[in-house]
Amino acid sequence: MRFHRWVLATVALVRLFMLPGVAAQAPPQTQTRPHEPGGSHDATVQHPFDDADRWAKVFDDPGRDTWQKPSEVAKALGLKPGMVVADLGAGTGYFARTLSEAVRPGGMVLALDVEPSMVRYLAARARKEGLENLVPVLALPDDPFLPKGRIDRVLIVDTYHHLSSRLDYFRRMRGSMAPGGKVAVADFQKRPLPVGPPPEHKLEPQFVIQEMNEAGWRLVEEKDFLPYQYFLIFEPAQR
Repeated sequence: MRFHRWVLATVALVRLFMLPGVAAQAPPQTQTRPHEPGGSHDATVQHPFDDADRWAKVFDDPGRDTWQKPSEVAKALGLKPGMVVADLGAGTGYFARTLSEAVRPGGMVLALDVEPSMVRYLAARARKEGLENLVPVLALPDDPFLPKGRIDRVLIVDTYHHLSSRLDYFRRMRGSMAPGGKVAVADFQKRPLPVGPPPEHKLEPQFVIQEMNEAGWRLVEEKDFLPYQYFLIFEPAQR
């Protein structure tokens, strides 16, 4: 019952941000930060994603499927009917339908983003596409608002390098995981590529592994089916 009340409260929050006249806070200016091993755990780049319609043309470009491979991503996550999966940094919902179908029946997709415009876009998309098991969630930059002990999978695609205070962020996330829960991080390889941000905004996979280890996670699998991105799967380390 507590989980259902949490979902209802989240839906109410989404509806609030869909009302006219509710404004978002001013987004941060573009900012690049150092990310050397043993150094900062802040975002390597910060810039607004507040124009959902503009970003939809980028995130939902049909050509993205050829290299992002959404069906293979869902398969790599080991999704099953009834699971609760969180899409962290869901944006305009590129993975929404794939994840939604993978956990049916009985499962749920929590589509999280810190931009109110993205959350409104996700809500409209879920309604338009009939994704009844997708719940858009307005998160804070330092807190994803995940329910305790209920999350089976967390998918973080091209978002890890945007997070600040990652050690505290992922330490707290441990408490949200259900038994057997896992976190998957997919981000661009740190080299020039035809898609994605410039190399200086990217993080090496070994740096991500090091940070996650410090935050109390251990790498359990690394997959190489994506041509431009690494795909790392973590689970909470035993203590």
